[in-house]
Amino acid sequence: MTEPTPSGEGAPPVPAGAPLRLSPKVLFIDPVRMLPSLLLPLLGLLFVGGFSARSYGWAAFGVVGTVVFAVIRWATFTYEIVGDRLETKRSLISRSVRTIPLERIRGVDVSTPPMHRLFGLSVLKIDTGASGGDQEAELDGVTLAEAERLKAVLLRRAARPEPHVPTGPAERPIIGVPRKWLLYGPLSGAYLLTPFALAGGAVGLAFQWGDQLGFGRNAAWHVVQWLWDQPYLLLIVAVLLVLAMPVLGGLMYAVFNWDFRLKRRDGYLVAERGLVNRRSVSLESRRVRGYEIVDGLAERWAGVVRVWAIVTGLGDSATRGQLLPDVPRAVAYQVAEEAIGPYRAALRRHPPVARNRRLFRAVFPWLVAAFVSAVAVWATGAMPWWILLVLTLLAAGAGVPLGLDRYASLGHGYDGVRLAVRSGSLRRSKAVIERRAVVGWRLRQTWFQRRAGVLTLIAGVGAGKGGYSAIDVSEAQGAAFPAEVTPEWLAPFLTPPAEPRPPAG
Repeated sequence: MTEPTPSGEGAPPVPAGAPLRLSPKVLFIDPVRMLPSLLLPLLGLLFVGGFSARSYGWAAFGVVGTVVFAVIRWATFTYEIVGDRLETKRSLISRSVRTIPLERIRGVDVSTPPMHRLFGLSVLKIDTGASGGDQEAELDGVTLAEAERLKAVLLRRAARPEPHVPTGPAERPIIGVPRKWLLYGPLSGAYLLTPFALAGGAVGLAFQWGDQLGFGRNAAWHVVQWLWDQPYLLLIVAVLLVLAMPVLGGLMYAVFNWDFRLKRRDGYLVAERGLVNRRSVSLESRRVRGYEIVDGLAERWAGVVRVWAIVTGLGDSATRGQLLPDVPRAVAYQVAEEAIGPYRAALRRHPPVARNRRLFRAVFPWLVAAFVSAVAVWATGAMPWWILLVLTLLAAGAGVPLGLDRYASLGHGYDGVRLAVRSGSLRRSKAVIERRAVVGWRLRQTWFQRRAGVLTLIAGVGAGKGGYSAIDVSEAQGAAFPAEVTPEWLAPFLTPPAEPRPPAG
């Protein structure tokens, strides 16, 4: 195969060549990856057979069968670029051909898991945005050189430069995240539950494989019962898990975001990250419609935020669309403006009634809980009812600053090129969207909002989440904002009909 010329109208197709296969080195990886699914049957076979020569023979036969199956899968899978499309073929039992037009390719993701890195291989995933969160095609086991060559060919054919997309050198770095900023990782909360997940996995493993591993499933159940009967020891374990949350969470965050780099390459935004599994994600610049800046309470106190790109037709956008991990706020805005574009207007405040609604939602549930708990405690006589009532009222008082912060986070605006909406407190999100990305408007008003004279204005966008909401705007704002952003849509309805002319004579 030969590389195509840069894309454009009338670009010649790529001449077809001989079909290519994955690297033979993948045969060292596939059987190992299949062994976990065979572990339980093999252990069961050995235990049932009493570790005899016959049972060992059947176990060896299963391992050899796995290797043979991997060889057949490798020999029957081919891929090639034919004209203006990528074809993958598999002929294991029935012949299967998958065809992907190159113009539909919206991203190429190259990753190198640990075993692949050991053999100099990588996994190349192609995303067209047509299959939800799944990629259209995956080449699992191409060499690093072949992955880079295919990535250049596929992206060069798919890319069509637009006037608003900055041009420049073939590759230009935007930012490399310093390693010291990885210390912000525990603030995001994304991996804080890692200790509990590991503990739960260990318990599940003991219950599932207890019999095969020799100590029995009942032994695991007795350990759980014994811990339950030792409340102080159980409390110590829980405290240790809580203390381990920032440590293990920060460690997992650092592993996934190690050496994070964002660059611009041939009309694409390329994000590279990862220590164990190095991953490179390419986002086509002409399909980027904006960005979303997210922070939680802890991140806000530390002055750091995370950034995601809003891209049309992007599968698995929660992972593939990440532009920046936790970085200082000023740096995040600078990078977002350089990579996508600036937003240059202040956010408009929402009416005071929106503040009352935020306060009511933050305080009222605690008041209801206080009343119900006080009645239940008074009826049972377990403890003085007023103690529980005071504690719940204190919790309700803590909801006041939360409600005020939620109101302060509300806002929307338009600078003539991009619009922005912001909401949330525990997870505050500000979405900046290009005007051309707006495909419609939706007004939503609940019964309580009608009573308060506010509504939720949703900007329909053919990218990202599909819609971004300005919550509890006034009815006047709900009518004026769409007219300001997309006046041409409303002009036919606002222009009064022409008066009929009187008949001649």
